Amino acid sequence: MAIVNYKPTTPGRRGMTSRDFDVITAKKPVKSLVRVKKTSNGRNNQGRITVRHRGGGVRRFYRVVDFKLAPGTEAVVEAIEYDPNRSAYIARIKDDKGVYHYIIAAAGMKVGAKISSGEEAPIEKGNRLPLKNIPVGSVIHSVELQLGKGAQLVRSAGASAQLAAKDGEYAQVKLPSGEVRMINSNCTASIGTVGNEQHQNVKIGKAGRKRKMGFRPSVRGVVMNAVDHPHGGGDGGAHGIGRDPRTPWGQKTLGYKTRRRKTSNKFIVRTRHEGKRR
Repeated sequence: MAIVNYKPTTPGRRGMTSRDFDVITAKKPVKSLVRVKKTSNGRNNQGRITVRHRGGGVRRFYRVVDFKLAPGTEAVVEAIEYDPNRSAYIARIKDDKGVYHYIIAAAGMKVGAKISSGEEAPIEKGNRLPLKNIPVGSVIHSVELQLGKGAQLVRSAGASAQLAAKDGEYAQVKLPSGEVRMINSNCTASIGTVGNEQHQNVKIGKAGRKRKMGFRPSVRGVVMNAVDHPHGGGDGGAHGIGRDPRTPWGQKTLGYKTRRRKTSNKFIVRTRHEGKRR
């Protein structure tokens, strides 16, 4: 995949980039694997805004992705498709029973490739195996965190983890953040790196493109009046906030610890924060 640059025919086009979609082989999804996706625009069941800066956006349909892929499945990749709900591409596969599934497409996955799942599956791109059956040092993605729940970790575009070690009941996996975490060795993972590696290099280019994604404008607190935000008020032009950062409701933010004290760190071998140990 490459990045497409546009001619600066308008101010919005100047600097805007996009992906080229060369690897996409299907224009429409499978109807049986599509669900209606309703948006709340950041509002709760009382109609109050609980998540700010959300709203609008183009209509999307949700693709039902199979994050488990039951053991013993033998399938063939029929198409690589775009999914508006995630940064990664998805692959449409058809198993030996004629049933269609969507899975996260690994980098380099081609139409016609064979995909298998289970303890005896070969160590090949896109195949899904338990961690205990994957060689140490292998690059993996779509990692299961809780046994039987399906892939929860390493699912975004270009992401990959590495199986660092295996020790009895647990395997140590190095995540994209740098964290090394113990995961039950019976949990499953897919071989390879998630596709669409250039996603992070795409430049949005203009505000309207962001609005189509469902994001509304955000206004800085320092340019508000004092009655509207703790950072607001004051004479003159640009100025600092004069205090520790706060939310519009006065709660601390930016560096304020929000992690629950009851959360256990016992499965974290090395934290993602450099120089810190559990």
